[in-house]
Amino acid sequence: MSFQFRALFLSDLHLGARASRPRAVLDFLRAHDAATIYLVGDVFDLWHGGRIHWGPAHDALIAELERRATSGTRVICLPGNHDAPLRDPGAARLPRGWELREALTHRAADGRRYLVLHGDQCDARLLRLHIMTRIGSRADAAIRTLDAWLTRRFGRAGPRPDSPLRRAITAFNGLFVMGGRFERRLIALARAAGTQGVICGHSHKPMLRELDGALYANCGDWVDSLTAMVEDDDGSLRLISWQNQPAPSHPPANEAPAFAESHA
Repeated sequence: MSFQFRALFLSDLHLGARASRPRAVLDFLRAHDAATIYLVGDVFDLWHGGRIHWGPAHDALIAELERRATSGTRVICLPGNHDAPLRDPGAARLPRGWELREALTHRAADGRRYLVLHGDQCDARLLRLHIMTRIGSRADAAIRTLDAWLTRRFGRAGPRPDSPLRRAITAFNGLFVMGGRFERRLIALARAAGTQGVICGHSHKPMLRELDGALYANCGDWVDSLTAMVEDDDGSLRLISWQNQPAPSHPPANEAPAFAESHA
């Protein structure tokens, strides 16, 4: 039995990165359904020169989303900084049935409208450089590798969310999105678009609150927080959390998936 929503928003899956959790995303989707599924950026993490981690769980997740997209569910993919090549026409091939949009306006059942986009568009100019994304990817992978090694070395049951290394990851992500300034830039962008708020990702900080008279809704991520934003039939937005499962210590590493092959 699955929970049914009017719309479902997931961000920052980072499929292909060491810390991605495709099995958790797949289990979540099997328990939740919606007429429209928004993948709000950084769905993939394949283009930064490091080792690609891809296995059967990733294939199963993509197959599930393809099945829904070809069975009547609207699946919309909005690129982020980690899958920015999707913004270049012809650079990559999306899974079957997915729509690709840079940003769009979502009209809720109660008539309110929300700007939906990943959020990296509101980074400082320096942080929008591709090299900064590459640095961020490598640093995050290195910290998580060390955390996994310490977990095995000292016999913990799994990586602790309150460990110094996990706090370092959180602080690093916060530095890159520049905290409250990031949120206020997004609210200003939403107002300029004539909407009542923004639904985004990017910061890996799940949040749903009023800010400067508009609604700021951040989906969180599927690396650490395992959260999603949902719209109920009455138009209300809610932030929901999935059961937290430890990330695998040694995810399988293969070539990039066929659907993301470069045509450049």
